[in-house]
Amino acid sequence: MQIVDAQIHVWGSGLPSNQSHWQITSFTTEEAVALMDEAGVDAAVIHPPSWDPGSHDMAFKAVADYPGRFAIMGAVPLDTPEESAATLARWKQQPGMLGIRYTFLNDAMRQPLEDGTFDWVWKAAEEADIPVSALATDSLSTFGKLAERHPGLRFTIDHLGGRGGNTRLKDAEAMTHLPQLLALARHPNIAVKATGAPGYCSEPWPFTPMHTYLQQIYDTFGPERMFWGTDISKMPCSWRECVTMFTEQLPWLSEADKPLVMGESICKWWGWKR
Repeated sequence: MQIVDAQIHVWGSGLPSNQSHWQITSFTTEEAVALMDEAGVDAAVIHPPSWDPGSHDMAFKAVADYPGRFAIMGAVPLDTPEESAATLARWKQQPGMLGIRYTFLNDAMRQPLEDGTFDWVWKAAEEADIPVSALATDSLSTFGKLAERHPGLRFTIDHLGGRGGNTRLKDAEAMTHLPQLLALARHPNIAVKATGAPGYCSEPWPFTPMHTYLQQIYDTFGPERMFWGTDISKMPCSWRECVTMFTEQLPWLSEADKPLVMGESICKWWGWKR
């Protein structure tokens, strides 16, 4: 069974702007590889963080230095539509690049998302067959509408759509949005990253309070549209504990479906031919 982490960050300079991340000035590819080897994680998708201007270059180097172990979900500037749309047309020509990823957690990002200012992004991504990943807790219904308007575009909702992060909400408080998230399952082009679950939990491994929410997502989206991952630099536990939470502690996750959730489905959804 290949184990592929749907989201990690690596960076070489700067403190994370999100206080929930490890407050360290670097987390290198080499450090990530050592921890992945220790945990039995075969591969990971790097999401270059905004706090390090060199993070995209660092991600490309990781792809080159460790063939088959890393891929990238990057980003284009959203304030230069014409130029960025042209960039997206050749986006996947870059080694290891799978798609684009954005966060919509403040008014500066939510407003243009909801008023149509960012519509050019979805059009360009659909035309170039570029998957989109988004953290958009309070805009889930908007992504349902986008999925309807762009049936050829694959969307992924990050981090169970949860309310953790800087708010530090836990358990039920972090998952109040779950009905809105589950409603998106009717759109066949929307999937969910089950990343960051331990960080939403008030208890230690095996993070039992989160199990019921994970099961609801699994039952609704199915193993082809639910992807394991960590966002490891925000986790209160080891990488191995993030793995075994899924592989050893979820009795409803069948042996047949574990390979899908733990790596096969994300590779297929994002087109990563490892």
